[in-house]
Amino acid sequence: MAKQKVMKSDIEIAHEANMIHIREIGAKLGLTEDDIEYYGKHKAKISLDVLKNKPLKGKLILVTAITPTPAGEGKSTTTIGLAQAMNQIGKHCTIALREPSLGPCFGVKGGAAGGGHSQVVPMEEINLHFTGDIHAIGAAHNLLAAGIDNHMKHGNELDIDPTKIYWKRVVDINDRALRHIVVGLGGHAHGIPREGGFMITVASEVMAILCLSESIADLKKRLGHIIIGENRKGEPVSVADLGLQGSMAALLKDAIKPNLVQTLENTPAIIHGGPFANIAHGCNSVLATKMAMALSEYVVTEAGFGADLGAEKFLDIKCRYAGIKPDCVVLVATARALKMHGGVAKQYLKGENVGAVKSGLANLKKHIENIRKFGLPVVVAVNRFPDDTQEELDTIIEFCASMKAECSLSEVWEKGGEGGIDMAQKVVAIIDKKKKSNFRFLYDTDMSIKAKISTVAVEIYGADGVLYSKQALRMIDYLTEKGYGNLPICMAKTQYSLSDDATLMNRPTGFKISVGDVTLSAGAGFLVVHTGDIMIMPGLPKKPAALSIDITDDGKITGLF
Repeated sequence: MAKQKVMKSDIEIAHEANMIHIREIGAKLGLTEDDIEYYGKHKAKISLDVLKNKPLKGKLILVTAITPTPAGEGKSTTTIGLAQAMNQIGKHCTIALREPSLGPCFGVKGGAAGGGHSQVVPMEEINLHFTGDIHAIGAAHNLLAAGIDNHMKHGNELDIDPTKIYWKRVVDINDRALRHIVVGLGGHAHGIPREGGFMITVASEVMAILCLSESIADLKKRLGHIIIGENRKGEPVSVADLGLQGSMAALLKDAIKPNLVQTLENTPAIIHGGPFANIAHGCNSVLATKMAMALSEYVVTEAGFGADLGAEKFLDIKCRYAGIKPDCVVLVATARALKMHGGVAKQYLKGENVGAVKSGLANLKKHIENIRKFGLPVVVAVNRFPDDTQEELDTIIEFCASMKAECSLSEVWEKGGEGGIDMAQKVVAIIDKKKKSNFRFLYDTDMSIKAKISTVAVEIYGADGVLYSKQALRMIDYLTEKGYGNLPICMAKTQYSLSDDATLMNRPTGFKISVGDVTLSAGAGFLVVHTGDIMIMPGLPKKPAALSIDITDDGKITGLF
């Protein structure tokens, strides 16, 4: 019997990386010592001046995926591996990724630095504190929270209604006990008692603002536009009314600068901005993407979770505000994820089950259709796992052919860039062949709020319609009346289903999307539509990843994945 190959863990592979000094990575992008600020030997901030007077020459490749499953799809791994492969075939390529949150790192999902031989490094530093961007965002957010309560304590000149404060507090750890709290207890000296709550930092509007801002001036302006709640007359109260936009922006002075690191194959990677496309818009920053496009021939970027979430928001929100558009979309799928969508439980995925793969292809089909609704070409990347059988893989390849979609077997986890050469060649061929962009937004922002919600629900999710709570209807009327009805929408929805019910896998039909609330992110420039029972503060599982993470006496971190 052949001896099974023992694969090293992600962090073991990362620890063996042959990293080069970050100045050499910067030099690959034409950056000088004046353009970067060192955070040690292997991390740096990039000056915003780099973008001045530079055209966006790079072709943009968006990586997304089918509906996620507990089996994992390997979207970040594919993104990194594809960029490495692009460089292997002689294309000057840079990665633009979002930053990991501590919530998943210590929770159930793990980090967001890729895996196997397609990782960004230093992996443990990127997954944990990195350059402190998320901490700065949390500080700016909570400064505002403190300022609101302080204003009410000292006379409340703006007549803020304590029952109509939208602004919560944040922490970048999954902590379900903080979802609903009461602040201001203990008597007059401790403030005004009111209900409040926490959400995870990466879901903060401050994160969205950082990701969509293109300068410090733009950042400060957007922060000033944040609506924190209502006064007793029902009028919106902004950060500018409180006068805190300057101090919040000051805390974000360095955080707004994109971060430069490298892959295991020394491919430049610009990592900046927030994850969580289920409860936020889930894209890396506009500045990071534009810098990559200005400094390289090709750019590979990623949108969070499935194409129904991250890709839709990338295209309808980020591209709309940034004035950019992808040249090609890579849709990641796996045989084992398709088997789960076909009804197989996670513990039974190892055995061949072509029938389940065929059943699960309905999910892949829907995501291909969704990408095409935006007028974009798609390459299906089948992220290969050791237990996949040839018949299962052939089934996916044949299906893609029937859909007239390019398909490539990706082995970037095991082989790094070499395992993605076919994928890279197919992506380049599509981009070179496409003479004219057919890109279009899914909806016009001048449509009513309900019409925009219905468009996404019906066209992207496959719903039969939308159900609204009384609170959602009240907020839709209120936001329309106050002049915010023409903003794009950011759907907060479970990532595990095309519907708002996490238990409905594959391609569900005969369902309606339930909207519980609609909230305003005026600074970011969109409305957040809360569907189903989506939580903006996740909880930890019974055995969180934190139980496996440790540090040795000489300072080496272990247990991250």
